[in-house]
Amino acid sequence: MSTFIIEGGHPLKGTITPQGAKNEALQVICATLLTCEPVVIENVPDIRDVNNLIQLLKDIGVKVTSLPLAPRTLEFQASDLNLAYLESDEFVKKCAALRGSVLMIGPLLARMGKAVITKPGGDKIGRRRLDTHFLGFKALGAKFRHIAERNVYEIGAKQLKGTYMLLDEASVTGTANIIMAAVFAKGTTTIYNAACEPYIQQLCHMLNSMGADISGIGSNLLTIRGVTSLHGTTHRVLPDMIEVGSFIGMAAMVGEGIRIKNVALQHLGIIPDAFRRLGVKIQVDGDDLFVPRQKHYVVDSFIDGTIMTLADAPWPGLTPDLLSVLIVVATQGRGTVLFHQKMFESRLFFVDKLIDMGAQIILCDPHRAVVVGHDRKITLRAQRMSSPDIRAGIALLIAAMSARGTSRIDNIEQIDRGYEHIEDRLNVLGAKIERMD
Repeated sequence: MSTFIIEGGHPLKGTITPQGAKNEALQVICATLLTCEPVVIENVPDIRDVNNLIQLLKDIGVKVTSLPLAPRTLEFQASDLNLAYLESDEFVKKCAALRGSVLMIGPLLARMGKAVITKPGGDKIGRRRLDTHFLGFKALGAKFRHIAERNVYEIGAKQLKGTYMLLDEASVTGTANIIMAAVFAKGTTTIYNAACEPYIQQLCHMLNSMGADISGIGSNLLTIRGVTSLHGTTHRVLPDMIEVGSFIGMAAMVGEGIRIKNVALQHLGIIPDAFRRLGVKIQVDGDDLFVPRQKHYVVDSFIDGTIMTLADAPWPGLTPDLLSVLIVVATQGRGTVLFHQKMFESRLFFVDKLIDMGAQIILCDPHRAVVVGHDRKITLRAQRMSSPDIRAGIALLIAAMSARGTSRIDNIEQIDRGYEHIEDRLNVLGAKIERMD
């Protein structure tokens, strides 16, 4: 287990470039299973979750080649899959340790007619049910059964058939999985209440470039006309919007002028405005964001004078992955904010660590927390902490960089799952972060 030792109080200054998007990479890498031809993916993030998924694909027979002339550009060719290994206990065990493995079900079901999977691992942030995935597969004609002694699900279909479906929730991974299954379904599939995040749009554009027929991209009503095969393509992963938001939070808390390069501004949605509601000043320069030093930032209130509320919502609403960072930023603003985390039961429980650091936070229930900002009059105190999930981990790192004294964060493998060489990149800007194994 690895640990970060963070010496707080060092301001950050300079330029940083976001990595490729973790959530998009997981989807498009799994989509390479849909063809036997080579698929080239550019801007693949070098993070634990993505690297583990790539290793899992190698284990089942996918040829993965790093192209020498282009950094983080990989070629995938799924021309010779090991079907016996796909049904083995070893494969199931590896899937159980990786949340992204669930995105293999749709492609394998579409191309091979069957898939075996267990409940995947990932963040400890409450229930993350798979019902939407299975209901979608069932609507396409797949049969599935739970094998209790192995704790796995077997899913199979000789020929998936297009149909209309109304998703019970706008699940991002559920939508991605159903899209990938439906590209080979006979007839037309219509998905209503589909997730429409930029990463889902990217997946659809990539599949269309491979020969799929998907329309309605960017809306919550997708139409997929089945095809018989897909061919290879080249696809570039977007910058990670969650990392962009995390850097905005760092710049607000401990920055003395930070430029965030090449953010794909048109795909950030409401993220910059969410920080602006906390009073954070953000300047747009082409496709870059510049966050100047924030001596003070004053939290907005609603037009009627009531307390500002920030809540997560399906795209184009505020992503739940940034609420942890926004909470930390709010601790040093001037004003009060109610945060409402609707999607997960346990994601706000990390605030007890911020309270121990001196933050004024009232945890109302598992879904709501009220933050009363210090207006920088009270500096957070250094603490020893443990990262419960990716996003809480980066939020605690931001808090530690702003704190007085030296903090320690254990279980930083959680942070590594979503952030690429984060201590090296932040130390270049002036942070004092040491990794200890």
